[in-house]
Amino acid sequence: MIAPSVTPYGTLPPASPVATRKPISLPRLNEMRERGEKITMLTAYDATFAAVADAAGVECILVGDSLGMVCQGLSSTVGVSLDTMRYHTESVARGVRRVQGTSWIIGDLPFGSYQASREQALHSATVLMQAGAHMVKLEGGGWTTETVRFLVERGIPVCAHLGLTPQTVHALGGYRVQGRGDTAEKLRHEALALQDAGASMLVLEMVPAALSAELTLALTRCHTIGIGAGHGTAGQVLVMHDMLGINLGKNPKFVRNFMVGQGSVLEAMSAYVRAVKDGSFPDNTLHAW
Repeated sequence: MIAPSVTPYGTLPPASPVATRKPISLPRLNEMRERGEKITMLTAYDATFAAVADAAGVECILVGDSLGMVCQGLSSTVGVSLDTMRYHTESVARGVRRVQGTSWIIGDLPFGSYQASREQALHSATVLMQAGAHMVKLEGGGWTTETVRFLVERGIPVCAHLGLTPQTVHALGGYRVQGRGDTAEKLRHEALALQDAGASMLVLEMVPAALSAELTLALTRCHTIGIGAGHGTAGQVLVMHDMLGINLGKNPKFVRNFMVGQGSVLEAMSAYVRAVKDGSFPDNTLHAW
């Protein structure tokens, strides 16, 4: 019988995956996919919430540029600076080291920090890796493919991001579903190109569930992480404030408030992990698009 895991933030239930979890790495993520185990990811922006997420068994913590909206009160992610991302990445890394020290940390490259050149992208990625990130994330396909290749060749793991890309939300015409109709083939092509360039993870945001599932099967060397993209992806990610029901706006319809019925943030995050692992979250009927 597995004993409960006690942390400074509460006691985890006996069934928590943290009890026997080893530090997350790309080989361990590959092992999870091979055995059909879903990957869990949440955003975090400070040491305390990062420590709680790590203690709850969240495999990947994304230091997202969504902090511009949920922490800074901006109307979009466009105003977030590289220095802000460095600060929050350092904070998250300290928090993860304080408790279990097992979560994989992904740092968002903010708008304007990688578009100018591959060398600019390398500089920005270096800043976040030195701050404690294990991987960096950038948005978009097409022109980003060679940037991804350039970074991976220099030993920097990369997470790509297709579908709804918040940094270019104005060009996309707002927060709307991507990958319908004629644009589906373009998204398929970009996803395969990003895998070939060396991206080892790919966030699919607000993409039709059927297309996300298809891409997950096609991308044998790249883990798909869905957000509003159905349950056919290799893993799921949510903005932490959304899944705790404490954001400043209206939750997207694909988000579940995991604080409901729970006594603490730790329990809510543990419930999220269990729901992703057992397939009860997400519900495909909410985003069949």
